[in-house]
Amino acid sequence: MVHETLSATHAVVTLDVALPGIVWPWFVTMNMWAKSIGTGIIFMLFYLSKKYANDDAVGALRFPVAMTSMIFISIFLLFTLADLHQPFRMWHIFFYPHWTSPITIGAIMASAFAGLLTLLLYFSFVKKDNAAYDKVFFWTMLLAIPVTLYTAALLAMSTARELWQMPTESVQMILAATLSGSGAMILLGNKLSYEAKRDMGIVLALSAAMAFIIYMSEYIFGPMKAEEVAATLEFIKGHGPYTTMFWLGQVFAFILPFVLIMLSFASKSESLLKLAAVSAIAGLWIVKHVWLMIPQLLNMS
Repeated sequence: MVHETLSATHAVVTLDVALPGIVWPWFVTMNMWAKSIGTGIIFMLFYLSKKYANDDAVGALRFPVAMTSMIFISIFLLFTLADLHQPFRMWHIFFYPHWTSPITIGAIMASAFAGLLTLLLYFSFVKKDNAAYDKVFFWTMLLAIPVTLYTAALLAMSTARELWQMPTESVQMILAATLSGSGAMILLGNKLSYEAKRDMGIVLALSAAMAFIIYMSEYIFGPMKAEEVAATLEFIKGHGPYTTMFWLGQVFAFILPFVLIMLSFASKSESLLKLAAVSAIAGLWIVKHVWLMIPQLLNMS
C-alpha cells in the first residue's frame, strides 16, 4: 500500500501491513501431499531393488513407479504454480534466481527431478534399457531427498509461525514420504512377494507410529516452547474449529493404518495391508491440511 511519494527523490514510502486470513490455502496442502507420494515411492523402489535385486516382480515396477512418481510430481508442480501470485511470471525464478530463497532452490530441484523421471520413463518404456534406468534411478533417488525436504525449509522461514520450525518439520516431511510411498507401493505392487509387501507394511507402520509420536509431542508439550504455539494449538484443542479434522487425520493417517497392519501380519491378509495403505494416504492429506491451516489463523498482533 503506497503511503506517500517524495517528489524530490521519487522515492515511494510503503506501509507493511500483515495479510489477514489464510495466505497458503489447500493448494499448498495438495503441493505437500503429492510431493510426498512422488518422492516416497522412489525411496521404496530403491529399498526393494537393493533387498530383492533378483526378484522379477520388483524389476517389473520400474515403469509403473516412474509413471506414478511423474504423475504426482506433476500435480505438485501444478499446484505450486497455481499458488503463485503471478503464475505467468514463474520463468523469473529460473532467469532471475534468488539463491537465498527456498522457493527458487526448490523449483530448480523439482524441475531437475521431473527431468530425471522423464529419462526413467524413456529408458523403461521406449528403450527398455534396465542398466541405463538403474544408473539414472540412483541419482533420482538422491535428488528426491532434498526435494521432499525443501518445503520444511520454506515453512521454517515463516519465523512468526513457531509451530513450523526445524528440525521437526524436516522429520515430518521424510516420514510423510515414507508413509505415503510405502502405501503407494503396496497398492501398486500386486505381484510383489508377501515378504516384500510385509517390508512395505513395516515401513508404513513405523512411519505412522513415529509421525504420531511427534504430532502428539507437539500437541502436549508444544505450549512449553512458546506462547504462540499454545495459542495456535487452541484451534485443535477442546472445541477448536479444527479439532475434529485434526483427530480424523491422526486416526486415518496413523492410528488406523498401524492397527490394520498389525492385524494383517497376524492373519497374513493382503487386503488389510491395502486398506491400511489407502487410509494412510488419504489421512495424510487431512493431517497436512490441518497443520498448514492452524498457524495461519493466529492473529499476528
